[in-house]
Amino acid sequence: MPMLIAVASFVIVVAGMRAAEPVLVPFLLSAFLAIICSAPLSWLKRKGVPTGVAVVIVLVGIMLIGLVIAVLVGTSLQDFSNALPTYQARLQEETADLLTWLSKLGIDVSDQGLIKYINPGAAMQLFASTFTGFRKVLTNVFLIVLTVIFILLEASSFPDKLRAALGEATSSFAGLNKITDSIKRYMAIKTLTSLATGILVAIWLAVLGVDYPMLWGLLAFLLNYVPNIGSIIAAVPAVLLAFIQFNAGIALFALLGYVVVNGLVGSVIEPRVMGRGVGLSALVVFLSLVFWGWVLGPVGMLLSVPLTMILKIILEHDEDTRWIAILLGSKASVEVAIPDLPKTPSNNSARPEQPTSPQNDV
Repeated sequence: MPMLIAVASFVIVVAGMRAAEPVLVPFLLSAFLAIICSAPLSWLKRKGVPTGVAVVIVLVGIMLIGLVIAVLVGTSLQDFSNALPTYQARLQEETADLLTWLSKLGIDVSDQGLIKYINPGAAMQLFASTFTGFRKVLTNVFLIVLTVIFILLEASSFPDKLRAALGEATSSFAGLNKITDSIKRYMAIKTLTSLATGILVAIWLAVLGVDYPMLWGLLAFLLNYVPNIGSIIAAVPAVLLAFIQFNAGIALFALLGYVVVNGLVGSVIEPRVMGRGVGLSALVVFLSLVFWGWVLGPVGMLLSVPLTMILKIILEHDEDTRWIAILLGSKASVEVAIPDLPKTPSNNSARPEQPTSPQNDV
């Protein structure tokens, strides 16, 4: 019975979130930006800058960065949307030529209608519609900025309110501080590594001569918040465009650049900076992408892994729910949680030592 009540409550909450998507999505974006802004805000406050002035400085910096991105990427997005039908037609032609070539090699591809069901051009249309949906949300930028301002101002006084309500020496206050510090650290590091990924991808595609490198760099930056799957999704339109513009060789070089950049950042830099125990399993990443995308749309797909990661951080700070966080985590998090896992003994160590018998004196 308690399990049934919990499932029913979950269904009601999810239905409410989906109905409240127009209001919930800008609020989640505001909270997302506020968490990212909290690190430079704390640094300014430690330097003696008043809270109000520090908030203004951080927000001006964020708005300048957003303005630069809008100027650099906005024109590319508009041009790409206008040229999308041409790209789709050329991609279908290339696909048809490929099927014809396979037929000449003896690989029977008799059903040419396969192109209608497996249409590579649909992938480019998907990314164009995703960017359009994200741009529609950002049209309400005034509400998002205003919400970020109030969140940052409230965040500065919230610890004092919580301390007055719970008391200085309560374990709840200390636990909440650990949770917020972990969330801020994760978001700050993930944002920096995502920024590095986007810059490196944009430079590599610009060197290859692929159209709209800034647009694909922005896409790599956004989808780097979705580990494993995000890097694959971000590479699809750029690699297809390189194939349309040039040939399969340049497309292969573009794909190689994505593999090297994401391998360096995702497999080397992030584990060293964040720690081996911070991560989600690939299945949880995929399910969270589908779930939050269904509930909140394209923005939900972008925020899917940060939202799930925040939930995991909250769960692992409570002994009663820590097992759920371990189930959500990757294999490395299990090794960190249980450091003394039994290891397979080697042949030498498995062979017991023979006791030395004393020599008999004759």
